[in-house]
Amino acid sequence: MTTKKKRSVHADKDSWVVITPDSALDTGRSEEGDPSFIKLKNPATGSSSLYLFGCGDVSVYEVKAFSEDFRSWFIGQTVQRDGRLLYVTSVDPLFLLLPYISSTATEGKFQPVEQMVMDEDYPECTRLLLCKQGMDSLHHVADEKEVGGLKFHRYNQEKTLEWLKKKVQRTVSTLKKSNISVGGGVKSSTFIRVKQEDATEEDYLRYAHGLISEYISEDLSKDLLKHLQLPEISSPKETEPPSKKRKLSDKPVEAGEDYTKFNSANFAQKPPKKMTAAQKSLAKVDKSGMKCLSAFFSPKVKQEKS
Repeated sequence: MTTKKKRSVHADKDSWVVITPDSALDTGRSEEGDPSFIKLKNPATGSSSLYLFGCGDVSVYEVKAFSEDFRSWFIGQTVQRDGRLLYVTSVDPLFLLLPYISSTATEGKFQPVEQMVMDEDYPECTRLLLCKQGMDSLHHVADEKEVGGLKFHRYNQEKTLEWLKKKVQRTVSTLKKSNISVGGGVKSSTFIRVKQEDATEEDYLRYAHGLISEYISEDLSKDLLKHLQLPEISSPKETEPPSKKRKLSDKPVEAGEDYTKFNSANFAQKPPKKMTAAQKSLAKVDKSGMKCLSAFFSPKVKQEKS
């Protein structure tokens, strides 16, 4: 009797399907090291994110994923259970350096950048110091001083906001050239509005500000919004006119209160009033044989004849 052999499927957990530009995989100068994936601190969230460093750490790329449920890849004779599709795009390394530079703002002194870019949780952040594009751009976010051939830097908030403002303006220009729909009429990334001319300059600025905010902290994003002189977003209109709303209480209801009391029929009843001294003494009088005053003015009921 023959037995069927179970076919074993080997999946390499360290393999992914990645779409990446040729520049990220340029290994023409192999002596400088191969491209490698590195985990660094996300400048916006502070959590761990995956980045791709090119050969010699000259360029940095962010790694994003398109994921759907119940997806796998067939690679050769194997099945890759991680069905995500990763795609790699270039990122300005100054965004990754900025959190470390700005963290020294309270000290208010010039320091070597090597002393600023240190992280026990992400020790490979020092590889950012090898990226020429990021190091050459430090003057956009910091003051520079050179002493004895050595450069020292100090974080500058105003320079940073001006640099981010230029980023927003260039993003607005790209959005217009690419005919990207923006503004309040866009409800999702898959919705395309028919009339593009409805978008105002403020719509473009807010949209571009949102894109740039994906690479900076929340506090810096708020400061940038003020620096762009964008007015605050007005509160949405009430869905029901005030005249039709039920007034449940004159006082604000605190979260700790029992909300079920609003469902009680006795909630609208007023509490009994306190009796005066005269009313209390009158209540003690023996009322037997006495008629109520209203009885003298009430209509008499006619008796039916039998």
